[in-house]
Amino acid sequence: MQKIILIFIMITSLTYAQTIYPEINTQISQGNFSKAQALIENKLADKSLSDKGKYDLRFQIEVMDRIRKDFKRDTEYVLNALKKYYPELNDEMLVAWEKDNSLEMKLIDGEKRYFNNAVPNLFRINKEAKNVKEKVDGVKTDPLETFLKEYIPKVYEAAANNERIVLPVNMKIKYTLTVKPNAVPDGEVIRCWLPYPKETNPRQTGIQLMSVSSKEYTIADDNNLQRTLYLEAIAKKDQPTKFEMELSYTSKAEFVNLFKSKINITFDQTKDVFDEYTKEEFPQIVFSDRIKNLSKQIIGDEKDPLQKLKKIFIWVDENTPWASAREYSTIPNIPEYSLEHKHGDCGIQTLAFMTICRYNGIPAKWQSGWMMHPPEINLHDWCEIYVDGYGWIPVDQSFGIKNYLSEEQKYFYLGGIDAYRLIVNDAFSKPLYPAKVYPRSETIDFQRGEVEWRGGNLYFDKWNYDMDVKYNNN
Repeated sequence: MQKIILIFIMITSLTYAQTIYPEINTQISQGNFSKAQALIENKLADKSLSDKGKYDLRFQIEVMDRIRKDFKRDTEYVLNALKKYYPELNDEMLVAWEKDNSLEMKLIDGEKRYFNNAVPNLFRINKEAKNVKEKVDGVKTDPLETFLKEYIPKVYEAAANNERIVLPVNMKIKYTLTVKPNAVPDGEVIRCWLPYPKETNPRQTGIQLMSVSSKEYTIADDNNLQRTLYLEAIAKKDQPTKFEMELSYTSKAEFVNLFKSKINITFDQTKDVFDEYTKEEFPQIVFSDRIKNLSKQIIGDEKDPLQKLKKIFIWVDENTPWASAREYSTIPNIPEYSLEHKHGDCGIQTLAFMTICRYNGIPAKWQSGWMMHPPEINLHDWCEIYVDGYGWIPVDQSFGIKNYLSEEQKYFYLGGIDAYRLIVNDAFSKPLYPAKVYPRSETIDFQRGEVEWRGGNLYFDKWNYDMDVKYNNN
């Protein structure tokens, strides 16, 4: 049974974005979700359909439902939300923003539906709109950037004496996942996977589990690339169901100054690493024609490996501004999405960076979990690249170039990372342990948790999560 479940999970990670039926795919791509669902249900009635076929088709119905949840805003809502900044706003202006992907919209069953965060994203993506907003609201100080402006030079100084890992921070966290009342019938068992820290990275040590809300739980072996703490609870009528853990750990900053390296920077001298981490990883890391053409545009005639890396980092930073993202499980290929829509959140930016790196022979692998900075605690994705002579070193594409720092320090996140992290994942789209029976709410990443019962998966709208952090040495 467990082997079958694992196969199902692998299938889901590869085929969630499409079906094997062109007529269904056409309806989905045109936004005709009701017609697509009717066609799918007709296929499901076929008794000769394999279990795999049924699983894929049912999940495609779920993906369409997830898209509906992400695109709830109508035209009236968007017009009202933008009136403050554009008193003379009209439909033509909306259409122009839609065409250049500044205002994310989908036609669903013939109606315009805007992404839930389309309005705030407009001011992040469109430079002219951003200027308009700043004229109305003023320029606000970002507390996180204020924190980093003071913090990064300290790491730079501490690492100046050939020390890579510096400035430890001790943290105590309390993580709570709460299933809403009556999301599961009374008396049913709820299965829950909580994000648990990885222990193989020297930046993250001293992990001590202090308490768990259940007497019986399972911590996945650290060989699991997406690490979990698994526990169960019985649903009670009209009551929320809480899953909770408390732990402490030490996190450290790391910095390798690649631009002042005493050794020649190369990426291709460690064959096993090079072969594994410069390959395509379908369906997310794919060397499409768009990626190949973009790579030529970015790299040009550059031959120096380090300068190639720098050019990729700069291009993504300048051409893929951060914006709130729809759920990853609804995006067929994330790097292609970022290039088409010209924006992305931390994971989208990271996968775009990784794909271009791999195509250019720079080994790159996923890393994610949480950003734990005092001004902002949130889900976060970044990556690591393999540099000959140094091994794996961090790159945070989303934190990007810090132009408020000196020329030497502004590329800190290209070879460095701060100590305020919680590493949970060393890869994306890997099986959870114990295996999940139903498709995951998040098919790529694992940060919030996953929940299901014998009746099916519990999607994000059925539960809430909370991360409480205390800094023991601050």
